[in-house]
Amino acid sequence: MKKLTNTSINFLPIVAVLLILAIWQAISFFQIIPEFLLPSPLSVLEVFKSDYSALFSNSLVTLIEAFWGLCFGVLLGVGLALIMDLFHPIYKALYPLLVITQTIPTVAIAPLLILWFGYGILPKVVLVVATTFFPIAVGMLDAFRSTGKDLITLMRTLGANTPKIYFYIKFPDAIDSFFASLKISVSYSLVGAVVSEWVGGFNGLGVYMTRVMKAYAYDKMFAVIFLISILSLALILLINWIQYLITPWRRTNHAQA
Repeated sequence: MKKLTNTSINFLPIVAVLLILAIWQAISFFQIIPEFLLPSPLSVLEVFKSDYSALFSNSLVTLIEAFWGLCFGVLLGVGLALIMDLFHPIYKALYPLLVITQTIPTVAIAPLLILWFGYGILPKVVLVVATTFFPIAVGMLDAFRSTGKDLITLMRTLGANTPKIYFYIKFPDAIDSFFASLKISVSYSLVGAVVSEWVGGFNGLGVYMTRVMKAYAYDKMFAVIFLISILSLALILLINWIQYLITPWRRTNHAQA
């Protein structure tokens, strides 16, 4: 019975999406909202066929920017979490500043980065780093600080130094928190790359969206929105698969359940 229940629950999001698309198509078919303001899902799908090459090439640019920004964002987030966990004064000094950085809209930062670094890939990567490091830093720091003190004391009495404590205890305990934060950062990475492309750039989904929006081609704009959502879901599924591979103990627990 458990397996049947779980399978039915997994289909609920698909049913909800199909229902929304059906309502959307009906609104467009009966002209409740004019087609030029709200293109139908079928019109949006037609864009994927007619403008495939442009969407594909611009998607590659955005994915490259998001990938490098996410990589550096993960390194920065883990590094900051490690430093703040090791040195409490640094934690007290940096943590409020990290929170403040998240109150600044990315749209306000993007023009400054374009002015400082030009129209190439660098300002896009920097903006993605700025939007992705925070979930990683907070998630890893909470995981580090929640590690059982009794277990750490036991390791100390057995002669383990700080690197061994992190390697054998803190990092394994933080794996679930890391992947949970990484899923958030992945979605932020694509959004950050697109926002930076809005402000200035030569290629990418943000540049493509700006051009079609100025041409009032809303079907193409909705196609980009669909594509960003699909790419985000695909990347999250990829992270789930990687987590499944490197955490065999989770597979054992699920099998026993």
